[in-house]
Amino acid sequence: MHTFAIGSRDFLLDGQPFRILSGAIHYFRVHPDLWTDRIRKARQMGLNTIETYVPWNAHSPAPDTFRTDGALDLGRFLDLVAAEGMQAIVRPGPYICAEWDNGGLPAWLFTDPSVGVRSSEPGYLAAVDGFMDRLLPIVVERQVTRGGPVILFQVENEYGAYGSDKDYLQHLVDTAKRAGIDVPLFTCDQPFGTMIEDGSLPGLHKTGTFGSRAGERLEFLRERQPDGPLMCAEFWNGWFDNWGTHHHTTDAAASAAELDVLLSAGASVNIYMFHGGTNFGFTNGANDKGIYEPTITSYDYDAPLTEDGHPTDKYFAFRDVIARHFPVPPETPARRSPAPESVVSVAAGAPLLDVASTFPAAAVPGPVPPAEATGQYSGFFLYERQLRGGGVLSFGEVRDRAQFFLDGAPVGTLGREHGERSIVLPRGGLLQVLVEDQGRVNYGPRIGEAKGLIGPALLDGTELEEWSVRAVDLPSLDPFRAAAVELPAGSSGRGGVAGPSVSFGSFEADGPGDRYLRLDGWTKGNAFVNGFNLGRYWSRGPQRTLYVPGPLIRAGANELAILELQGSATREVRFVAAPDLGPDEK
Repeated sequence: MHTFAIGSRDFLLDGQPFRILSGAIHYFRVHPDLWTDRIRKARQMGLNTIETYVPWNAHSPAPDTFRTDGALDLGRFLDLVAAEGMQAIVRPGPYICAEWDNGGLPAWLFTDPSVGVRSSEPGYLAAVDGFMDRLLPIVVERQVTRGGPVILFQVENEYGAYGSDKDYLQHLVDTAKRAGIDVPLFTCDQPFGTMIEDGSLPGLHKTGTFGSRAGERLEFLRERQPDGPLMCAEFWNGWFDNWGTHHHTTDAAASAAELDVLLSAGASVNIYMFHGGTNFGFTNGANDKGIYEPTITSYDYDAPLTEDGHPTDKYFAFRDVIARHFPVPPETPARRSPAPESVVSVAAGAPLLDVASTFPAAAVPGPVPPAEATGQYSGFFLYERQLRGGGVLSFGEVRDRAQFFLDGAPVGTLGREHGERSIVLPRGGLLQVLVEDQGRVNYGPRIGEAKGLIGPALLDGTELEEWSVRAVDLPSLDPFRAAAVELPAGSSGRGGVAGPSVSFGSFEADGPGDRYLRLDGWTKGNAFVNGFNLGRYWSRGPQRTLYVPGPLIRAGANELAILELQGSATREVRFVAAPDLGPDEK
């Protein structure tokens, strides 16, 4: 067993000074069969610690549920960190931001409007306690004091940018200690204004989050915490991307120079991100600072290790900096050979509206209901209502993208990012509205908001009530497979597919191997390999390829499925060896 403590100027491992050289890897953004590879490459860069958030909503997709299977097996992830001889930092929130859906807070929690958000409101605290009661035993038994790798445990996350409820923070501290957390507790906040003071409590170690002007930021932190080791708990060496913007990059040499400043000042560091990973499925978050901006599927983050686990120039620049201060392992990081490129054509498909109309409907009396009325909290939702005539149909808000159909014929699309809320319907008939939740806001006051069509729904000023809403069940593609029919004959993939639809194709492989799915000629939707939701694609970019983790591929026949919302100009996709995140900002 070991000890870990906070000294007057140093972290102390077994009483000896210990500099934390950490890198962020989110286990939930990486295929579990690839965890060891990513952790080992962090050690080979010279790091001694792995940091991770814990996403409450992924572990608890429904009330009274707590999953630890597959990519959610935090215990196994921490054990693999220990197996590499490294330490671990756990940051369970309950709010994590992380450009993750709803900042990690479960959407089901806020179907009760009385529940608070990141506060000492009793309903919120009760739910947090339920989460911590299941999570904390996994962490407690893996603390360094019990022979495990965990040396630090974070309380909340950048709370000073949101609020200053000291009772809430104290409740989190008491909950952790009562469960047996005996490693040091810390908070992290941006070194601006009063954020560091607002986001912490006396007795909690304060750390900063920043990516530039390291000397100035550390000085600001020292002024507010005269004693204890300096630490940048999030050294931002890259950034995330939103749909419709450029791909963000940071100069490797400039980032390495800032890292050198940090280490030369005697500070500890957590590189955010060391390896970003992927927002598989519907897990991406969104920003909304006046304009709604959903995050793309790739969380590459311009990190030292790419989305598919390859070391970059930044990796070696950081390794060189670390080597000037500390010993680094002599091993060279292993590079994997990419899978061969290939072309796949979809051969069968099913209209999405036809299949979705067979799913159970929640008939809700009164005003148009939010999507949460279905009991599903992400993905797609189908609203339906008979109309006697046409007119101008408007809503309080559309969250986040709605395609409108009359008797199956498309009549228009409304998007949240442009503030679009009304559409002209030329006539009556069966109105169907396919609404896509493009990702819940992960930062700021709009955390916890409802999705779907937000009322009132007015047709020429008269409120429309008595809607039905269906959850479009995509975790299982079986209903779409059963309804799929052979696509009309075409030549060399020409002709495309109609949208919205789900199309299927097959491809052969020699066995597992990383690749990227390139969707030139397709417009918007999601892609699946062997039933696994790779995430969203959108022709507006910057992302033009979807990462396919090698372990998803099996020897022999494999299935490709594509949910296309608007329609494509082709039936072909390509598997390629390299990603395409579009041009950077330079």
